[in-house]
Amino acid sequence: MLVFHPDYLKHLQSPWHVESPARLKAILTSMKARGYLDDALEPKAVRMEDLKRVHTPEFLEYLKEYGEGPLDPDTTMHPETWDIARLAVGGTVLAAEMAVKEKRGYIALVRPPGHHAGPDYPGGFCYLNNIAVAAHRLLDKLDRVAILDFDVHHGNGTNDIFYRSPRILYISTHQYHIFPGTGPAEAIGESDGVGFTVNVPFASGCGDSSFRMATREVIEPIVKQFAPQAILVSLGTDAHYMDPLASLTLSSPGYIEMMASALKLAKETCEGRLAITLEGGYNLEALAEVVTGTEALLRGDSPNVVFTEVRDPDCAGRRIVQRVKDIQRRHWKL
Repeated sequence: MLVFHPDYLKHLQSPWHVESPARLKAILTSMKARGYLDDALEPKAVRMEDLKRVHTPEFLEYLKEYGEGPLDPDTTMHPETWDIARLAVGGTVLAAEMAVKEKRGYIALVRPPGHHAGPDYPGGFCYLNNIAVAAHRLLDKLDRVAILDFDVHHGNGTNDIFYRSPRILYISTHQYHIFPGTGPAEAIGESDGVGFTVNVPFASGCGDSSFRMATREVIEPIVKQFAPQAILVSLGTDAHYMDPLASLTLSSPGYIEMMASALKLAKETCEGRLAITLEGGYNLEALAEVVTGTEALLRGDSPNVVFTEVRDPDCAGRRIVQRVKDIQRRHWKL
């Protein structure tokens, strides 16, 4: 099932910016061809009181009143941005709540993305942290929620928001030493949250076999031990070998294999409660292929993929995964 609002197409950073409406248009065209848009749900903007559970009141007021201009070199505010960003949060919240209610998978096709937005800062094309607000909403009724962040960039905002929380398990796979420069394996949480942050910082060239090893030897065993009552996924397709912004080498089948693992984990630990929200991904064909393939997976259909080249057959990230295991086995049975 899908969540979408046509106003997501109105968000424009600047002409020629990679985070453009063309991204969603490519996904929608692909979804329509499979007949997946017929029952899409339309969300409402999130309430201010929900945003205040994640972001400081001062930061929210700053964004609301900012008007026009750059927040950083890559992230620009326009008069309409505030309302569309709140609508993106609302879409992610709706997907999460429906996943819990219906015990099935939902995908929120939202823009702008959110995982780089922290308690009091924007950045990386993000204004408000969509998945963090959704997780907080779920914590009203649930004890534990897992967030899996499959984007080529570390979700520094989500990481910071939940760094001290034992109720949120945050696991991120990302390319290290690129934007935002955070997410080393040694970053495992603080205070009551120690052990509930898991960072897998891959090097350039890591792809299918490296992610498979991380999934089987880190992600799956930790999630099973945490036993979440819902699983949320930040899905960015920019770790794909077709993507222009970084240099990881996941194929489309490699991505769908990871999403199949997330779906299986949801069925085994939390009755199928899985909600996915869109983050990055800047090659339009690969983006549409992976996201539509994920929706096909949720519906029990066969994904149609063409980007099947395996560029990492020999687990280039083996040492990295082993390093993560050495650090995390202090807190988990690995």
